[in-house]
Amino acid sequence: MENVIDTLWHHYQSTHFLFTQRLSHDFPFAIITAHNPSGLLLSPSQNRLLDRQLQSKIQQYNSPYRALIGAAPDLSHMEKSWAIFIDKEQALELGREFNQHAIYYVNQGLLSLIACIDPLMPEVDMGAFNQRLRLVNELPDISSHL
Repeated sequence: MENVIDTLWHHYQSTHFLFTQRLSHDFPFAIITAHNPSGLLLSPSQNRLLDRQLQSKIQQYNSPYRALIGAAPDLSHMEKSWAIFIDKEQALELGREFNQHAIYYVNQGLLSLIACIDPLMPEVDMGAFNQRLRLVNELPDISSHL
């Protein structure tokens, strides 16, 4: 099991983010998905259901949020995600609620990967968020990529 987590953790560190518009770096924000909880690959319909549940939960924060896609650099794997302007602890709580191994957090333009489950795992500094940002005209339909 540890190998699976290590492999996922490595993949998480190469993630790029597809947005339809830039986000302000004036305030910190989290990037969270509900897809593939605990690293298990679910069907598109199962992931859509979890995504709707996450969006409902996000709306309760009354904070700005945007849809995005978290993707492998070659776009071979994509997950619908959300950028939400909440603090790090709220983001970790949300990640745990949706059984995610990790969340991303952007503060002052710097991207970090933070473990949800293992509090002893060190936060990983991934550098400037803009280096991972890809602007697109519209978000791709990811059901064909699963």
